[in-house]
Amino acid sequence: MFRLSPVAAAAVAFHLLPASAQAQEAPEAGAVTQMKEVKVQADTASPYQTRKVDSPKYTAPLLDTPQTVTVVPAQLMQEQGLLSLREVLITVPGITFGAGEGGGGYGDSINLRGFSANTDITIDGVRDSAQYSRSDSFNVQQIEVINGANSVYAGAGSVGGSINEVSKRPLAENFTLISAGLGTDRYARMSMDANQRLAEGLAGRVNLMVHRNDAPGRDYEDFQRWGLAPSLTLGMGTPTRLTLSYFHQHDDNIPQYGVPFHNGKALPGVDDSRYFGYHNIDRQKIDSDLATAIVEHEFNDLVSLRNLSRLGYTTQHAIVDPPQGIYCLENGLKPVAISASAPSGYSACTSSDPAPGYYRPSGPRGNTRDTENVLIMNQTDLTWTFSSGPLAHTLLSGFAITHETFHLDTGNVLRNAGGATPNPTLPDMLIADPDSTWTGPVNFIRSATQDGGLDNAAIYLFDTVKLGSQVDFNAGVRYERNKGSYGTVSYNPDGSVLASSPSKTYYSDELLLSYRAGIVYKPRSNASVYLVYGNAQTPSKTAVNGSLSDATADVDPEQARLIEAGGKWDVLAQRLSLTAAVFRNERSNYKVASGDPLVTTQQLDGQAHVDGAILGIAGELSERWAVFANYTYLNSKVDRGVSRFLAAKGYDYTKGDALTNTPRHSASLWTSYSLPHRVQLGYGFSYQGDFFLTQHTGTSYDSTQPDVSGVRSTFPLIRMPSYLIHRAMVSYGATQKLNLRLNANNLFDKDYFIRARNNGWATPGDARNFVLTADYNF
Repeated sequence: MFRLSPVAAAAVAFHLLPASAQAQEAPEAGAVTQMKEVKVQADTASPYQTRKVDSPKYTAPLLDTPQTVTVVPAQLMQEQGLLSLREVLITVPGITFGAGEGGGGYGDSINLRGFSANTDITIDGVRDSAQYSRSDSFNVQQIEVINGANSVYAGAGSVGGSINEVSKRPLAENFTLISAGLGTDRYARMSMDANQRLAEGLAGRVNLMVHRNDAPGRDYEDFQRWGLAPSLTLGMGTPTRLTLSYFHQHDDNIPQYGVPFHNGKALPGVDDSRYFGYHNIDRQKIDSDLATAIVEHEFNDLVSLRNLSRLGYTTQHAIVDPPQGIYCLENGLKPVAISASAPSGYSACTSSDPAPGYYRPSGPRGNTRDTENVLIMNQTDLTWTFSSGPLAHTLLSGFAITHETFHLDTGNVLRNAGGATPNPTLPDMLIADPDSTWTGPVNFIRSATQDGGLDNAAIYLFDTVKLGSQVDFNAGVRYERNKGSYGTVSYNPDGSVLASSPSKTYYSDELLLSYRAGIVYKPRSNASVYLVYGNAQTPSKTAVNGSLSDATADVDPEQARLIEAGGKWDVLAQRLSLTAAVFRNERSNYKVASGDPLVTTQQLDGQAHVDGAILGIAGELSERWAVFANYTYLNSKVDRGVSRFLAAKGYDYTKGDALTNTPRHSASLWTSYSLPHRVQLGYGFSYQGDFFLTQHTGTSYDSTQPDVSGVRSTFPLIRMPSYLIHRAMVSYGATQKLNLRLNANNLFDKDYFIRARNNGWATPGDARNFVLTADYNF
């Protein structure tokens, strides 16, 4: 059921303002393209085109920034009907998604340029470390994907890049946009974006959202949420401004794991629509709260100060049933080790297996996680523009202090009141039509707790130096101290501490130095070519929900490097941006197990790299025709996947393998064309090439026979199949204020998977679905 009362109350309160506060009417939209979010986005020169990213750390416009940055503005998300962070990132080539589990449980699991970016998601430049599903963009102005190692900007980690969501803030003009949508799969949505000048120098903005839908093509997964995001700016248009904002979103979902997945495809006899968990038990409830204050002061035209303070609180309650177990097929064969990482054939069912055509669940069924993340952060930036002889500088210096805590309760709900396993434990299910209703006892029995802490203090300096009119030098350095803690406690079913697993707290304390340096040559004012080199450092605890152990707590930081050369060119009166780059992103010393029985700590011996190229186009081909397209090529390789100790003895089986979750080719396109009579057409596609889910394995090292070399397995590696999906849009400006838009997603009803866990399970992509949205702008 919808919880409308908080949203409705805020909407009514906002519109019961004094008449003087609403005196200025929103500009009327004479055409479809005039009614869109882009009209209030100050840094967008034309649809789909962005001049500058939000963070003040980028001391030059994107044209003069020596790095690939892909920006998805609100108008693109609106036209395509993209709501969740995952839906948006599917349209950005070079990004893939993991099985959905991380240190804090179920949620977004993202790979960028071949490396995990789970801990490299930020909101307004502030790290958002909690592991949860970022399901809605109702308060997002744009999403910025910074490609390549860049912990100088985002802090510890950021090996493959970082992803930043920019929140909506009050603007100088009055407007209200109310949207209502209905669609297939019980899709229903209402949202409002209202901005008002309340008085001289005072403006307020409220974004509201209430939403529900079923997962298209699935039997039971559904998503319900509501959100509220008010903000207020005092001193707008003056040298001193204060912006206060608050964000709350509540989600109540049935999580998506998907279907049993074996050797790169769904198990024979499995219908992609079926649910292999317990739909009346499985749950994902999220509450996310952010309170932010931004103070800005311009001393003069050359010097300005900005301070951002944030308090964040995120909780997630998740009950999940991954589809693990024994699947006995109709022909009497069963998969071998369905959850193993190596592919395998089928073996005959035995008397201890379920009957042919049935599935016997096992593994972490009823697995329950309650997580709590707390964030306190303050960041201050001083920007100074000055000249020193023939050199013109845009210099930013600043510092940031962050304190985070994390708590996790884990256990199981499919238990008797005293903690015993019910008998029968888990009933067999029919593979073709599993009965996903749990009828046994439901009692949460806690098995363990985890607690984490992370304190980070950083200072940084960025400078763009103009050497005449054609050459810029761009550099930055960041020095930070990263202190982490991690402890866990295991419990008996009666709640007492497990004696065989005594609690212990681990600590890490590391100093990190990140840097980047780039040179930009501008043969013309609207074009640039560049070369950049930078690094990233990853401490033992890069996220508050990360773990520490005897083997990792005292290990030095991992290193990564980026070298990139590229060019940017704004053409057609600078309303169309073209970008191209080639790069190498490499991890030079990531952690691996020592393999030496005399050395218990992990060793910084792992090495891997990704060579690639990226092409992009964003903006207007004509007054009526807009386009946003990208292509990414990634050629990844493991250079050493084990310690030097094991490699010397022939146990480096992954050497030469591609990195997992790293497609060689991926591309996306969205284009729209405005016809007469306020009609607009849109078409797009997303293509993702196949990639490996596994790497080679072999015989284990035997310390009792140290002279015996390892033997690499002959198992073929598991591939995730490629996919190409299409989407289309038609909109009609029924009146000057009312616009109707019909979106068709997965237009040709392609069967595909968006994420998978080796030989365990995979999540099907959304089936074909349609959404009709009415936007009323006044």
